[in-house]
Amino acid sequence: MNAKSRSPLSVEKLVEEQFRKWRIMDKESKKEPLPPVITVSREPGSEGRMVASQLVKQLNLDMFGSKIIDEVAKSANMSERVIRTLDEKGRSILDELVQALERERHLWDYEYLSHLIKVIATIGKHGRAVILGRGANFILQPDKTLKVRVVAPLEMRVKNISREFGVSEEEARRCVINAESDRMAFVRKYFHVDCSDPMHYDLVINTANVSIDTAVKIVKTALKLKMSAQ
Repeated sequence: MNAKSRSPLSVEKLVEEQFRKWRIMDKESKKEPLPPVITVSREPGSEGRMVASQLVKQLNLDMFGSKIIDEVAKSANMSERVIRTLDEKGRSILDELVQALERERHLWDYEYLSHLIKVIATIGKHGRAVILGRGANFILQPDKTLKVRVVAPLEMRVKNISREFGVSEEEARRCVINAESDRMAFVRKYFHVDCSDPMHYDLVINTANVSIDTAVKIVKTALKLKMSAQ
């Protein structure tokens, strides 16, 4: 479930495909334990998406991009269909999770937020996934989640965006600053925290200091250690 821009029809097709994968995974999960879900929070232009993509490829996981999660959370019908992939016990746990987060974090009572929490929690329940953004690291249980943040200096991020999209550095800078502001505002609005605070993550990786390959190796090592500790 990953997309840059998709129509509602294509989103539904993606959801249907994910249902099929989950049915297969549920049968396989009886044979072996599920690995923790990896959440990837990233500064715009830090190449966090590339790190996430490599993790998906090398570990044979599913990628859940922030935009597609957004679209599913905004559709009451699709959200309910995602939640129905869990049994009754799983769904009652989701209700308890929403209530706990509202109580502990004083979340604003928006229907969208309730759907978002349940969609992300359902993904976490199925496991074998990398979730990009949308505050997933503030929703999923710490013992079942490896929480990663990817950062880089502003100038490097500007150059990355300029090169990737073929725009001037001036335009790239505007894009980076606007995207970063939007992401921070989203987390602040719904979770009342600063997403740049390193205390919210298990790992913070600066791609100015390590290559993408090395960053992926670091995350894989941390994941292996977390699994062995369970």
